[in-house]
Amino acid sequence: MKSTLLGAAAALAMISAGAAVHAADYPTKDLQGVIMWGAGGATDTVARAITPVVEPLLGQQIVLVNKSGGSGAISTAFVAGRPADGYTLLYGAENPQLHKVLEIAQTDYADFYPVNVLARGIAVIVANNDTPWKSMKDLVADAQKRPGEIKMGSTGPGGLPHVVGALVKTVTDFKVTSVPFDGEGPGITALLGGHVDFMPAGLSAASEHIKAGRVRVLAVVNNTEIAALPGVPPITADFPGFGKYLPWGPFYGVFVSRDVPDAAKAKLVEAFKQGAATPKFVELMEGRGNIMMNIAGDEADAFLKKWQSTTTWVLHAAEATKASPEKFGIPKP
Repeated sequence: MKSTLLGAAAALAMISAGAAVHAADYPTKDLQGVIMWGAGGATDTVARAITPVVEPLLGQQIVLVNKSGGSGAISTAFVAGRPADGYTLLYGAENPQLHKVLEIAQTDYADFYPVNVLARGIAVIVANNDTPWKSMKDLVADAQKRPGEIKMGSTGPGGLPHVVGALVKTVTDFKVTSVPFDGEGPGITALLGGHVDFMPAGLSAASEHIKAGRVRVLAVVNNTEIAALPGVPPITADFPGFGKYLPWGPFYGVFVSRDVPDAAKAKLVEAFKQGAATPKFVELMEGRGNIMMNIAGDEADAFLKKWQSTTTWVLHAAEATKASPEKFGIPKP
């Protein structure tokens, strides 16, 4: 019996040593990057911009794949179900932080390690050029005259359009019909085609269409004008009551399972930290109205928890949740 136990202990020691060596050599093969939203959206744009500058730092390719659906629940479940070896990355946005209170899923970023929260974005409200509105006030006034007739592009419960629409409802009567799409890219394409009338979206996703004059910007979801959109009024210009929710916006980051070996996490953190600091990436992000963050680990965790606390309790007060944040131990801000 003693020799059997000693043999088992030795075998476990060899396995642990092998795992340590493997983590130290990481990565030894290509990685997979799972993008939470569809092609053309803000998260997809960020993922495809950061990846080429990170790959040389890791010495391996990151094969990108879009897995949209369930307001991000499909991709988070997929990555959570993969081996915790550091070879599957989640390129995600803010949506999982709302999944519990919206009863979409029981997984959020507490189950993942934040390799890098790259940047936070500014939301805008854009309209089809054939609509008559020149401002957010015009849109709201029309919606009040024709409740439920105006179509809003959305990305489903917990997506940026859903949250912004819910926040607007807390400060004024605003009844529109939400039309869901698999990401901001498809939603904006539908907006261009006149299939929906307006859409709250990340500036990162809408900026090229704005510059080309293909859509009209009604407002910036901010309390001041921003340099990227001179002359476009903040939403508080027409609705000062919205100011209590600001600053607010989407964010973009890279995550892995919490159980990934520390050595692999460290290599990912360093690679993405350097990649996010490259002038080319910074220029692209800031040019699209994003605010650089480039944070990881405990600092990123603190940011994620604060964002979740603020947003879930605001939505709960607006009666836009299915369960109280308190049920999940989410503290009030």
